[in-house]
Amino acid sequence: MSETQLDVDPLGSGSLSVHFKSPEHMVRALGAQDEVLRLIESEFTDVDLHVRGNELSITGPPQAVERTGRLLAEIRTLAANDTRVTPQVVEQLLRMLSEQSVARPSEVLTLNILSSRGRTIRPKTLNQKDYVEAIDNHTIVFGIGPAGTGKTYLAMAKAVQALQHKEVNRIILTRPAVEAGERLGFLPGTLSDKIDPYLRPLYDALHDMMDPDSIPRLMAAGTIEVAPLAYMRGRTLNDAFIILDEAQNTTPEQMKMFLTRLGFGSKMVVTGDVTQIDLPGGSSSGLKVVSEILQGVEDVSFSILDASDVVRHRLVSDIVNAYSRWDDTRRQRVPARNRPPREGQH
Repeated sequence: MSETQLDVDPLGSGSLSVHFKSPEHMVRALGAQDEVLRLIESEFTDVDLHVRGNELSITGPPQAVERTGRLLAEIRTLAANDTRVTPQVVEQLLRMLSEQSVARPSEVLTLNILSSRGRTIRPKTLNQKDYVEAIDNHTIVFGIGPAGTGKTYLAMAKAVQALQHKEVNRIILTRPAVEAGERLGFLPGTLSDKIDPYLRPLYDALHDMMDPDSIPRLMAAGTIEVAPLAYMRGRTLNDAFIILDEAQNTTPEQMKMFLTRLGFGSKMVVTGDVTQIDLPGGSSSGLKVVSEILQGVEDVSFSILDASDVVRHRLVSDIVNAYSRWDDTRRQRVPARNRPPREGQH
């Protein structure tokens, strides 16, 4: 596959050609009814794009031509790797290219973890790729970030992958029993009735990744266990992939209890959002203090995700950013309000 090369004429206009391996690859790259091509044209209004055979030529100001060429080269790589190119994928590429990272976006978007029922689960941002690689390379990994950054979903995918590859014998999914001000004891029904809705997000992720008919059988056999964190006390978990979700709602004592359940042949992933702590009475969050406690401990990794890693609806990222700005403003005002009165003031 030919590489792109930017040519600049004496008048300062640039031109570049992107070659595709076959017409099929070009059709796959430019999207259904050229929707990807139209998106690129709307994003780079100062360049002209012309399709001829297996070649797409770009002309315009050299800097804009070079940026457009970089994007198309990444799209070409995705198409050659049978990755479906959609407007959403192009928006992810544009965001990653704007971050000036040394990593190629196509390397992120072709790191397949799991395929299930026609869907492929893979990281969609550079931080997500680093997080997935940390899970591969460390025994205990903390994934910390706001809602929608994929921290729990990707951990679940890695757990299912490890089970399918027989790297572990079972998956254990757990959460602390604090949820938006509600306690399990005040919910109606049997203990099972109380636990099931509370753990439903973990079930939902499992159903995305496995044959739904097999999940009850695997749970009955103990191959998959979904339970509140209190059920982990006193156990040693060998040959297991263990995920602690919503870990911001653990106390430091609960976090220590959980981490010391680690047995031989096991891997742990701890996920949470330190901006959404539901612990009563201003209790300290085990997730907030654990990075200081475990700083420098070998084979423990901390992966931080942020609003740029939100892969839900675009508005979710905007909402996360808006709340972050609001929190920052509120924190700046608090010291002024709480400042003690000057001498002589009452």
